[in-house]
Amino acid sequence: MNCATPTDITFSFRGFSQRAGITSDHSDGFGIAFFEDKACRLFVDNQSAVESPIAELVRNYPIKSRNVIAHIRKATQGKITLENSHPFMRELWGRQWIFAHNGDLHDFQPNLSGRFIPIGNTDSELAFCYLLDQLVEKFGYVEPSLEQIFSVLETVSPQIAEYGTFNFCLSNGQALFSYAITKLHWLVREYPFQPAQLIDLDVEVDFSEVTTAEDRVAVITTEPLTHNENWTSFQAGEMILFQAGRPIQRAITCVTRLKREAENPNLKRVTKADQY
Repeated sequence: MNCATPTDITFSFRGFSQRAGITSDHSDGFGIAFFEDKACRLFVDNQSAVESPIAELVRNYPIKSRNVIAHIRKATQGKITLENSHPFMRELWGRQWIFAHNGDLHDFQPNLSGRFIPIGNTDSELAFCYLLDQLVEKFGYVEPSLEQIFSVLETVSPQIAEYGTFNFCLSNGQALFSYAITKLHWLVREYPFQPAQLIDLDVEVDFSEVTTAEDRVAVITTEPLTHNENWTSFQAGEMILFQAGRPIQRAITCVTRLKREAENPNLKRVTKADQY
């Protein structure tokens, strides 16, 4: 979630967390990060978001933030342990960075500089460390603009996607970068606000009663969370930068593997996937 004003995520998270064992089977751990400027509150658990007392806290405690990343895991690589629970966090340029990955990378063994080292043994955390390494290699230790960061991610992300499914959300507290190879959806809620009804729970909220004209919220998720809102699907290879609750930069990247699979559907690999 990326917002123009500090906003809580309790409504969306109530529905989303149902997919961790009730309406879906992503029950191998969960995590959620709430940014407060350069720093963030990170909650992770190797219990499912249905069973975890930490998830119950998040469902009922309206922590407000401009950037939030939540993740429910369905393990494909790495044991079901705390260190393998998304989202992952690292420091760069005096800010905390948060990353969550949906998908599965095969034979991805990049050379790392040693500045960022995985704590767990997932392909996801390895990809995160590699992305940050590439940013440091390009810009050193002088913080670049969001547009410059976007440019590097636009180049590096399709290279990683050659190894499998690489959908992700990434934030440094200033904005939210999102990238999809297979499946992501997004929407913007803004004035005049309308009611929204969750898909996974019989819960509806009329946002016009709890918002102001200054509020604006972008929600990015693997599968739509509500019945009665217009969700937009990411295109294959699409990267979108969200800031202040709206998309401010978009690009379609070229992934050679996607072209090969489009020409020969028998080449497609069926994989499990996490969600966020």
